[in-house]
Amino acid sequence: MDARLETTFDAADTAFESGWWDRFLAWMDVEHSASKRFMISGAIWALTGTLLGLLAATEYWAPDLVHGVAQLSFGRLRPTHINVVAFGFLSMSTVGAIFYVIPELCRTKLHSERVGNILMLAWNVVIVAGIFCLTNGITEGREYAELPWFLDIPMLAVLLVYCWLIWMTVLNRKEKQLYVTIWYVAGTTMWFPIVYFIGQKVFFSMPGIGDAIANWFYGHNILGLWFTTNGIGLTYYFLPKITKNPLYSHLLSIVGFSTIAMFYTPTGTHHLLQSPVPEWLKAVAVISSVMLLVPVMSVLVNFFLTMKGKWGMLGTNIPLRFFITAMWFYLLTCFTGPFQATRWINWYLHFTHWVVGHAHFALLGTFGFVAWGAIYYCVPRVSGRQWYSRRLANAHYWLSLVGTVIMIVALTVAGLIQASAWEEGTPVYRGVIMVSPFMLMRAFSGLLIVTGQLLFVYNVFKTLIFVEDPLEDPLEEAAPATVSMGATK
Repeated sequence: MDARLETTFDAADTAFESGWWDRFLAWMDVEHSASKRFMISGAIWALTGTLLGLLAATEYWAPDLVHGVAQLSFGRLRPTHINVVAFGFLSMSTVGAIFYVIPELCRTKLHSERVGNILMLAWNVVIVAGIFCLTNGITEGREYAELPWFLDIPMLAVLLVYCWLIWMTVLNRKEKQLYVTIWYVAGTTMWFPIVYFIGQKVFFSMPGIGDAIANWFYGHNILGLWFTTNGIGLTYYFLPKITKNPLYSHLLSIVGFSTIAMFYTPTGTHHLLQSPVPEWLKAVAVISSVMLLVPVMSVLVNFFLTMKGKWGMLGTNIPLRFFITAMWFYLLTCFTGPFQATRWINWYLHFTHWVVGHAHFALLGTFGFVAWGAIYYCVPRVSGRQWYSRRLANAHYWLSLVGTVIMIVALTVAGLIQASAWEEGTPVYRGVIMVSPFMLMRAFSGLLIVTGQLLFVYNVFKTLIFVEDPLEDPLEEAAPATVSMGATK
């Protein structure tokens, strides 16, 4: 080949590679791009996780539904469903919302959009690898800590990078005042990596009852010191912002933050009241569980009084509807939780479907609705596009709400039947037959929820990828302008 021609081809290849690389870096550096892509990922994992849950719930009612496919057996689907929903849907949606909210409150940009996008890609890789491992039986077999150790390490690294991004954004802020949402999010970044490190036993082992204590220290605190603190912190931002009402009480917000950090940490042992755990640790767990009513009531009173005069907005503002629904679920979650943590009630209800219903109260009913509300609020603001369809958003809300309520009712009633049957000495197989209709209700509720997620994901993709203009009215009604983030007390 002619040397000049070869030189020309080399220059063209270099220019192409340089152009591709520049486009890729530009793709990584667009403002709010990390927030948007985290929320898109969360929406996809919401559909994936609920599909896995629907299949698992159907197998609970019809155990012979799938033959000869080990990856689709109930014992492998359940932990896969839990991890996809917890670390995929809830966590990635929440992080996406935080990447929008924290820069807004700090009046600065996210410290590094590029690192945020790399974090998004790495997080998704861990979730995909987790699905492969769990469906193939590669697991540690510990509640909420099923991921194998070689995925725990990158997951911990992902969490540490996320914490670094949040703290660098906060430290570089232009707004001097630290609003309560920053307290919640920054506090979470300080304690949850430690909780994850202890619960996953990444670099150490702990035999016997010590392992059970560590597992439930982690298992309960992933709810209390990750989902709860992030979800409540975000709601402290969204409610005043949407309603244009000032936060009712800054004092109550600090009380809620301080007491949740104080009382939540030792509660995990209430899962082990019928085990040879030291009695003093059981007593601390039960007392702390009951004392959680203090932060719960301070938070809910603050939220509901912030809504004063704006309850009518629930009829027209879909993101607000999701947040307020989440707070009603939070109220029910946090009254049934301390109730079932007391010794006799715990003995009566432990190992029944009641406990599973309570878990869905918290993760799906409360923080699932917070995640959906955050996505509905943030997507227009991080993309510059209005939602494609208000009707799809409405349908998603009602299918998710009705499905969640039916599921919780079915599991709660089934749990009470189980508990009563076991106390009377009814054989276990008879109890399984007795609750079979409620397992069918549970599967039907899962079908409603999955249908809602299909509409949700379709709406997300039509909004962000396929269309420029919405088909209908926006999801939000403008509230009369008042002070939004201050506090009346």
